[in-house]
Amino acid sequence: MFTNMNREQLAQHITILGWLLVVSNLILALIGGLIFLLLTGIGAASGEAEALAVLSVVGIFVAGLMLVLALPGIAAGYGVLRHANWGRILAIVVAILSLLCFPIGTLVGLYALWVLLQESAPELFNGTTPTQAATTEKQT
Repeated sequence: MFTNMNREQLAQHITILGWLLVVSNLILALIGGLIFLLLTGIGAASGEAEALAVLSVVGIFVAGLMLVLALPGIAAGYGVLRHANWGRILAIVVAILSLLCFPIGTLVGLYALWVLLQESAPELFNGTTPTQAATTEKQT
């Protein structure tokens, strides 16, 4: 599909992609928490009970939504780092959806698709990391 990388290059890109997914989605969840704190703080600073209630509800909704949007990306990153086949599939789905989040999500999505759709990528996703596989090969 794309230019073929050798096994070592692909393993390195898979590790980079896994951490990129985990960290970028943790930042998304953190931003949701900060928005909650900001909105609740504005409501408290206003001195109005109604404003505090409304802004707290909006803050909870926004933070919850951002957390729900971040969880699949965190799980996909973890699966990719563990070289699990489900992680690869989930990461492809997350990458396709992140293409809509211009500009950063688009770049991450394109990179993820470029890495995960390599012809040799499926054989690296058998549930063992390259270091575990090398250790197993040395023992046999």
